[in-house]
Amino acid sequence: MSFFDELKRRNVFKVGIAYVVVAWLLLQVSDVILNNIEAPPWVFNVILLVIAIGFPMILLFAWAFELTPEGLKREREVDRSQSITQVTSRKLDFMIIGVMALALVYFAYDKFVVSSGRDTAMVEATTETVAEQTVQEPVAAMDEEKSIAVLPFVNMSSDPEQDYFADGISEEILNTLAKVSELKVAGRTSSFAFKGKNEDLFEIGKVLRVNHILEGSVRKSGNRVRITAQLIKVDDGFHMWSETWDRELDDIFVIQDEISAAVLAQLKTQLLGEQLVSAKTDTKAYELYLLAKQRIYDRNRASLEMAEKLLSEAIGIDAGFSPAFAQLGITYILLGVDNYGTMPLNLAREKSKINLDRALQLNPDNAEALAGMGLYVSNFELDHEKAIDLLKQAVAINPNLTNASTWLASELDTIGDLRAGLELRELIFARDPLHPATFGNLEQAYAIMGQSEKALEMLDGLQAYLPGDAKLMEDYGEVYAMTGQLAESRKYLQQAYDKMPTDAVTRAWYGISLLYSRQYELMAEVTTDGLAPLALSRLGRVEEALIVGYKTIGEGQRPDFYFQALVENGRYTELIRALESHWSSLDDFSSNWPGRRGYGYSEMGFIAQAYREQGNEDKFADATQRFKAALDAQVAEGADNWPLNRSRAFYAVLAGDYETAISLLEKSFQQGGYLDTDNATAWPVFKVLDGDPRYEAAKAAMNARLQEELKKMELEPLETRQAS
Repeated sequence: MSFFDELKRRNVFKVGIAYVVVAWLLLQVSDVILNNIEAPPWVFNVILLVIAIGFPMILLFAWAFELTPEGLKREREVDRSQSITQVTSRKLDFMIIGVMALALVYFAYDKFVVSSGRDTAMVEATTETVAEQTVQEPVAAMDEEKSIAVLPFVNMSSDPEQDYFADGISEEILNTLAKVSELKVAGRTSSFAFKGKNEDLFEIGKVLRVNHILEGSVRKSGNRVRITAQLIKVDDGFHMWSETWDRELDDIFVIQDEISAAVLAQLKTQLLGEQLVSAKTDTKAYELYLLAKQRIYDRNRASLEMAEKLLSEAIGIDAGFSPAFAQLGITYILLGVDNYGTMPLNLAREKSKINLDRALQLNPDNAEALAGMGLYVSNFELDHEKAIDLLKQAVAINPNLTNASTWLASELDTIGDLRAGLELRELIFARDPLHPATFGNLEQAYAIMGQSEKALEMLDGLQAYLPGDAKLMEDYGEVYAMTGQLAESRKYLQQAYDKMPTDAVTRAWYGISLLYSRQYELMAEVTTDGLAPLALSRLGRVEEALIVGYKTIGEGQRPDFYFQALVENGRYTELIRALESHWSSLDDFSSNWPGRRGYGYSEMGFIAQAYREQGNEDKFADATQRFKAALDAQVAEGADNWPLNRSRAFYAVLAGDYETAISLLEKSFQQGGYLDTDNATAWPVFKVLDGDPRYEAAKAAMNARLQEELKKMELEPLETRQAS
């Protein structure tokens, strides 16, 4: 007899079937009972484990033992002629049928009686939960299937210099996806911050606030390229789609469109218009353009000068390549002496205008060119309404263009729409949190609104992803300067300055922190031309200060520190002359410098003070009215910081309301503000308050706090400085 036949004779199969049927019924009953008594989950798991272990044991038992009229006996002890396995087999059949009938009855009861009520309750509970989540997290629900980050594709070529090519492919795909308004695309800077890092995709998605990630690789060999891309769902790591393209480099633009279209199809979003087409050009020109864009993102003088050369070479190959002209125009703005380079502003203005005009002639719908022109108009023409219009056009074409949105938010600040600017900055940060300009501008917006703790919390959250980043250090320094923590401010700004000594923004904030701690010699060495007049004036180098100041307003830089130097030295006539030679009227000046960014409007206060000292009451009244209107508008927008309240105290003194002025100075000092009360010429407008007990007490408390900060920085105390 075969082994299989012997298994059948000993009823091993039927015992196994009976065991499974009984076990299933037992598990169903156990599940109901345990749920009703709210037993912990491990109890059911133990029952399941015992049943699983029992299955092979019962099969071995059926093989080794046989049921006889005398009871259970070992199978080898039973005479085959006396065996009753056939009778046992029939009994097992009846038992299996009976148990299966019970199981069928239970199944029907559970399905049609119990489940009906249970499903209704579950639907009601689920509906209630979904409703609550919709109310509490509408943004998350809306973006769940429509958010993506494009990570920099990995360079698989043997030449490491081809990194720029892989980055460029990634960026062009990102830009194509970003043109779809329904799709939230993480910004380029934030996505590229994870280049070369083996970070968990779930963590990347969490930081960038996206639900999908596109990653891939590029292998370039000669004139052929292989690009592999895969779309991954962040929450579970599921690979939704992947594909590989082997192409000649002549049709690289088609590859970009293919990948973008495939991703869009997977995400089930809709394109804007009939078709999104990448800019086409000569392959060599395109490679130069890609390399230049990587250099521009570095935002330092050397990289920008390299970008200028690369873009000029690309234009030499293809004089009709609009994106290259647009990026070259933006590069010249950034190379200006008031940004990241040393180019004289007049030359930067001329070169940027020529290239941006050409870019728009070639393609009026080039979003980068429109954004660049908006930046140009803001920087050099000071026409903020026109700048806003251009930047809005750029954002409408490419809603995810970080630079355009950032510059637009700055323009909204300039015209006094502080709340709108803050809201836009928060949206930009949600899309591109690791972009330096994005988190830097948001930090300033929070500080202006008196929300410095929120600014620090945001910066702390970026530390892990930007260790040692110079811009992050600068932003910490700015927040601490705005809260009066001068020792901490200088520590961070010194580090940022050491890393970026030519960065105009870093130099300006470093200079401001030195101004507050009255370190005028160092301030004169490191700060920008815009702030230098005040440092030189406080050092007694008045003529030098005024020469530098007059030069800066001729270049279109902000006049506040120059005007302050003039006022502190009693040069009221020179101030009026400089004002009226550069601006035809106060309307013209207010149009260029609205004074509504949230820090006050001291330049208009200096103008009013000069007109008063000159005896021009009509112009004094006009200037003070503009001064007050700007201050009131900033307060109405929610601004609340110590420079603003000092500026409000300035107006109160001009209006003759000394009690209000003192109250506002008290508030300004409590918020972290400083005022040089030892320099004989500093802030002459407040000298009228000297001797008032409240003002003297406020000054004493402010100077005591300054002494503590100087001690932390291991600098000489105020008394020693005065003696020297």
